Amino acid sequence: MGKKGASFPGNNKLSLREIKKSFSKDGSSLAVLLDISLSVRQGEFISILGPSGCGKSTLFNVVVGLVQRDGGIISIDNREVENGLGDVAYMQQKDLLFPWRTLLQNVLLGPEISGGVHEEARSEALELMTRVGLRGFEGNYPAELSMGMRQRAALVRTLLFHKDILLLDEPFGALDAMTRSVMQHILLGLWMDYRKTILLVTHDVEEALLLSDRIYVLTARPAAVKGEVSVDITRPRKVTDLSFVDLKGVLLDMLQGEIERVFA
Repeated sequence: MGKKGASFPGNNKLSLREIKKSFSKDGSSLAVLLDISLSVRQGEFISILGPSGCGKSTLFNVVVGLVQRDGGIISIDNREVENGLGDVAYMQQKDLLFPWRTLLQNVLLGPEISGGVHEEARSEALELMTRVGLRGFEGNYPAELSMGMRQRAALVRTLLFHKDILLLDEPFGALDAMTRSVMQHILLGLWMDYRKTILLVTHDVEEALLLSDRIYVLTARPAAVKGEVSVDITRPRKVTDLSFVDLKGVLLDMLQGEIERVFA
């Protein structure tokens, strides 16, 4: 608990080593990522915590290839890659559903891109939509649905890309507390059934503890790995359990100094 850096054993699904990224701002260089190193094993659920604006989304954008890194190594299945394009599915905080497409047409985007929507893909989509409580809304358009329903559709769409690695960038951050709790339950159930490798960016310490096998804590910008916490608590977890409360205290202590740095 609270280890510095990260190890890279041979069974990692995804490894990031000394990832660096700076942006040009007002004629000077703004460092955002500073030697980020972390690893995720096959089927593992990892959360990334850090102060607002520290570079968590930038890190995901680097992994998927939306942003070019300045240095460091990305490896998938122990194979060094330029980025994770083609190997990862990415779900962002905004649902990014196409307003002119029905819900079913939106969630079938992955199979459509891969070469066509076949009956098998359609059946799988309908099964997943039923699983997340969207059965009966297949023909509705995004504007007709609540934010929580759109996020459930976005999660189904992400799964239907059929990638082993899912990057989830605060997918529930804009939801109310009750809807967020429902979404967490749905996500955990889908992960336990499909055993995808998941990286979740969140600002919510309790969310990270409820869902994760391990949690990486990042420093304030420029982001580096401040520590790593293993969550050795049997699922399903309760926020009132003593072990849960103890780990929450550990994480809050790790984050407190970094949050103060943001506002210093």
